[in-house]
This record gives sequence, C-alpha cells and structure tokens, in this order.
Amino acid sequence: MPDCLFCAIVAGSVPAFKVVDSPDGVGFLDIRPVFKGHVLVVPRPHVPELSALEPDLLPGFFALVQRVAAAVPEATGARGTFVAMNNIVSQSVPHLHAHVVPRTKGDGLRGFFWPRHKYGSEEEAASYASRIAGVLG
Repeated sequence: MPDCLFCAIVAGSVPAFKVVDSPDGVGFLDIRPVFKGHVLVVPRPHVPELSALEPDLLPGFFALVQRVAAAVPEATGARGTFVAMNNIVSQSVPHLHAHVVPRTKGDGLRGFFWPRHKYGSEEEAASYASRIAGVLG
C-alpha cells in the first residue's frame, strides 16, 4: 500500500527501531510509547483490521505477537505486558497492529487511558529495540 506508513516500515523504506522482522510480521518500537519498550507488531501484507487478516496468516501473526509479549518483560525488566489491538476506531495508522506494552505494578496505567512517554534520544530507543531483539534472537 503506497501511502501506508507501516507498509513502508515493513518494506524498509521508512526507518524504524525494529525488534523482529520475520515472514509472519514485523515488530518495532512505537514512536509514542505508553512505556519505554512498547512494541507494535504488524503483519507483512497491508491489512486494515483483524477481520481482514487471511485465516492462514492468523497462527503465524499471533505466534509472533506471543513471542514479543514474552520478550518485552525479559528485555525491559517489566513484570508483564498489556497486549491490545484497535480495529478502525483509534487506529492512527490504518494497518492492523498489536500493541505489546510493558507493565509493572503501580505504573499508573488505568483502563484505556494511555499516557505517552517519549524516548530521551534515538540512542535510548535503539537500546530498547536492541534488547528486545536480543531476547527474540
């Protein structure tokens, strides 16, 4: 899809802090993370929402989301993750993506109010991406 930011990231024509690049999808840091280490996982083909994802792609895509959800706490020191997906409403980019957000007890996240935290620098973002990618292998 020529005007899709996530398709451009998948294709490599737009830079991103990728943590995984596999046949099942691509994971990269959210540039406006809820907490540092917040990863977006997208399928390789342009798919606007979950209901449009081909059934044969579901197992691989969700296995990738599961792998990222396991890697994020180990890489960031978080206690767990919050995994979420919007369909059409609240999607800032109309390409299916799963949010994998690191969580710790008392982190202040309440319901669906997601305060955003910026990375202090590109080096800090690259460090988070590298640590998560390292856990993913």
